[in-house]
Amino acid sequence: MSNPTPVEPDHAAAVEHDAVESIVHLMPLVLPIAGGVLMLLLASIAIYMA
Repeated sequence: MSNPTPVEPDHAAAVEHDAVESIVHLMPLVLPIAGGVLMLLLASIAIYMA
């Protein structure tokens, strides 16, 4: 996208905030928990259907 106001390179690096980089450190915790919840939900659906 365009940036109409000129910004110094040092200041742009300090101001820029990446949402993905702020949550990447949580992935080793979030992915197994989400996988476990998904497996429990699928197992409960399978038991209910049987």
